[in-house]
Amino acid sequence: MRIVSPAEAVAGIRSGQQVYLQCAAATPSVLLDALVARAPELRNVGMIHLHTEGPGPHLAPEMAPHFRHRALFVGPNARAAVNEGRADYVPVFLSEVPHLFNRRALPLDAVFVNATPPDVHGFCSLGVSVEAMHAAVRAASTVIVQLNRAMPRTLGESFIHVDEIDLAIEVDVPPYEVANGPISEVDRRIGERVAELVPNGATIQLGIGAIPAATALVLRGHRDLGVHTEMFTDAVVDLVEAGVVTGARKERNRGKIVAAFVMGTRRLYDFVNDNPMVEMRSVEFTNDTHVIRSFRTMTAINSAIEVDLSGQVVADSIGPRIYSGVGGQMDFVRGAALASDGRAIIALPATAAGGSVSRIVSALTSGGGVVTTRAHVRTIVTEWGVAELFGRSLRERAAALIAIAHPDHRDRLGSEAHRLGVI
Repeated sequence: MRIVSPAEAVAGIRSGQQVYLQCAAATPSVLLDALVARAPELRNVGMIHLHTEGPGPHLAPEMAPHFRHRALFVGPNARAAVNEGRADYVPVFLSEVPHLFNRRALPLDAVFVNATPPDVHGFCSLGVSVEAMHAAVRAASTVIVQLNRAMPRTLGESFIHVDEIDLAIEVDVPPYEVANGPISEVDRRIGERVAELVPNGATIQLGIGAIPAATALVLRGHRDLGVHTEMFTDAVVDLVEAGVVTGARKERNRGKIVAAFVMGTRRLYDFVNDNPMVEMRSVEFTNDTHVIRSFRTMTAINSAIEVDLSGQVVADSIGPRIYSGVGGQMDFVRGAALASDGRAIIALPATAAGGSVSRIVSALTSGGGVVTTRAHVRTIVTEWGVAELFGRSLRERAAALIAIAHPDHRDRLGSEAHRLGVI
């Protein structure tokens, strides 16, 4: 490992090469800014990553000739670039992202890492984002690291050794903070319905957003919950401090909160720092359906953009416009469904656009991408109720989903279902 300046660290990146960025709150912003500063001398550098926090300077319109982003999950800073054709979207299960690098489906010339300075044994912690980093580090020709004094030191499968690092810079830049937004009355009602489906002692997957936050508030009356998830936020800290999350009944990793990345406020980052209760693992483990199904009462809670009357779930696009990504939804839906007493929940508000648009639809919006198929879907929840779809016919599904649509849209959905011959 050689300590250099940011400019020196990225000086070896050449036109046409491919670079992988660590994701989410761990976005290596100093290295990224240094690379973007070289834009006038670069052409068509491939930038590969999952969702990243921060401004994403490589995604600006004027950077299109210099950088071409290949999105494995589309965050807010990449949506315009993807939908305007300045970046590409790769639909992929989160569990399979490491295989893209292991099998050289996406060869890497360099990887940008945001990690702690080495400990006395020479190990640097990947901090708040492990995701697919080990596979990327193994695959990349050059490993370039921000040795970040402000990065929390997380435990588990979170370490790379200085011998794996080619170039490093020294920084003191805290991970990006992301706070949950306000919880609406609709979110609260959905959270209450979801929480009713979670038994005491269950292992849960709980992500980011208003509905998971609202669910966590209601779960404070539960006991001995465990957490096995791809990511978690401050809401899990609340449940630990309330004595709700103990992991005491988990079938594996007992007593541990297992995740691939975390994203929240400074409070969350302080909680995970050197905390033996938190075990960071690669998505090859967290999102492996074999692992997920090993928890007897695994309860997966995911969201959707729209659901049609047969149960098809659109979660990564609004019509043809890409909004997010496949992510880990199918990994957890399938894993939870295969658990002996598991439950796979898709939770969403019944309407959008101030109530004028139903998110329960008779037919999917043209161009919408199905993330969870109607054969995989199990439980759909809105603020108006719960629809259990497993084992139900198309006719029965349509009736159950219309019953949990907003009342203002039920008659129209019923008429459309009759016209389509569903009912």
